[in-house]
Amino acid sequence: MTEKLSDTARKTTLEPLLENGWAMVEGRDAITKSYQFADFVEAMGFMTRVALWAEKWNHHPEWVNVYKTVEVTLSTHDVGGLSALDVKLARKIDGLAG
Repeated sequence: MTEKLSDTARKTTLEPLLENGWAMVEGRDAITKSYQFADFVEAMGFMTRVALWAEKWNHHPEWVNVYKTVEVTLSTHDVGGLSALDVKLARKIDGLAG
């Protein structure tokens, strides 16, 4: 079962994400990042690629799409905060964004 990230794990796993554009969500144990694409079709293609991995790993992002912008928020509801699944998915999302 997934566990909430420990203080030690937060320092080692979240710091690289925060340096790569992810940010902590105020008032919540979650991370968020906004991605910009050339157009709507590219944004939807990105969301489709992410959706395939999210389904495979049974860990789904919260997200909003407005034209060519996709805002992604990650948190593990089962543990009430950030877990290793969020870190894993954030890394995958960054890779899929190109």
